[in-house]
Amino acid sequence: MIIIKYIILGIILVGTSYIGVIISKRYTTRVNELKELRKGLNYFEEKIKFTYEPIPDVFEEISKKLKPNIGEIFLRASRNMENENAGVAWENSVNISNCSLTNEDKDIIKGLAKMLGRTDIDGQVSEIRLTSKFLDVQIKEAENEKNKNEKLYKTLGVTVGLAIVIVLI
Repeated sequence: MIIIKYIILGIILVGTSYIGVIISKRYTTRVNELKELRKGLNYFEEKIKFTYEPIPDVFEEISKKLKPNIGEIFLRASRNMENENAGVAWENSVNISNCSLTNEDKDIIKGLAKMLGRTDIDGQVSEIRLTSKFLDVQIKEAENEKNKNEKLYKTLGVTVGLAIVIVLI
């Protein structure tokens, strides 16, 4: 009977520690997704400047080069451009994305939709660069949050687990 009790207490401790790790990983995931998004925008800028390919084709190509969550934004936008204009397709794709991005991150990314497909190449390139600069600021903020909160949640998970174990003993 006492062995079962210690096994259950061990499971509780491991479980709360695991929850703390999962919560802390959101911060790392957000930083990685923002960097991946910036990489996609840089690639988009280069393709627009030098190849003159249609935006849906460029987005589809970018989606294959990026990690799945961010690549899905570009792929969905590319597919939606068949039925709607580029700006609306991009905005809708960002809205329904399954990422760790905050609403502020998404608002910055959706800012690209204002000029997407509506202006000449120089106008679109300048909008992409502006969005990239805003993303750089978001990446710095996300890294600061990660450094501050990642260790906090890991420690909190272990501490809560230990507190529960002590109470139950």
